[in-house]
Amino acid sequence: MKLKTVSKWLVVLGALEVGLMGVMNFDIIGSLLGSWPMLVKVVYMLIGAAGLWGAYAMLTKKK
Repeated sequence: MKLKTVSKWLVVLGALEVGLMGVMNFDIIGSLLGSWPMLVKVVYMLIGAAGLWGAYAMLTKKK
């Protein structure tokens, strides 16, 4: 249950990041965590994993 919630929030964060980057060329994650480049990389990897998890859940959902 908690994994699904965290995954959904990470996908939302990723969508906001991409939207802000496209509209205003603003990297919110880099701005917040810029002094810790390794942490920025970890957050991006977690967002990617959450996206894969969500895609898998959508594709394997029984109707």
